[in-house]
Amino acid sequence: MICPESWYFCVQRSKMKCRVHVYLLNEHFSQEYADMHHAGKDSELNLRYEWEDELAITTPVSSIKECEQAVYSIKGTRADDSEFCYDVPAMRLFELHSEDGVTLIGCSESILDSCSKEEEEGGYVLRIYLKDFEPMSNPIPGIYIAAQEFPKELIQ
Repeated sequence: MICPESWYFCVQRSKMKCRVHVYLLNEHFSQEYADMHHAGKDSELNLRYEWEDELAITTPVSSIKECEQAVYSIKGTRADDSEFCYDVPAMRLFELHSEDGVTLIGCSESILDSCSKEEEEGGYVLRIYLKDFEPMSNPIPGIYIAAQEFPKELIQ
C-alpha cells in the first residue's frame, strides 16, 4: 500500500538507521501514584506499559511516510495452495522507504493512542503507543490489527 500524496508526512534525509518501538499502554497505570511514590517513574506494581516490541530495520531508511485511514492488505496462501487477499481498512501505516523497497509498520486506528517520529544521532526512531482495551492480533512483526477489524475469513 503506497500512500496517496495528501495523506502522508514525509521525512527525507540521507539513508539512516531506523528503530521502531511499539508499546501497549497499561490502562491501570497511575501517574499520580508514580509521582507520589516513585519520583514519577513506573514501578513493579504500577507499570506504564504492559509490553514493548522493538524492531531494528536492517536496511538504511531514507524516508518515513505516515498514512492515516489507510488500507492494509493481508495476503497469503491457504493449505490447499489457493491464494487469498483481504483488505483491512482504517489502519495507520508508516512506510519506511529504503533502497530495498518499502517496509510497512502500522496498527488499526481504533487501537492507536499516539505516535511520534524523531530523528536521533544516526537514525530515526518511530514510537507507537497502543491502547489496551481491545484484543488485537499481530499477524507479522510490526503490524497490529484490532480483533474487531481482523478479516473474519481468516479466523478459524
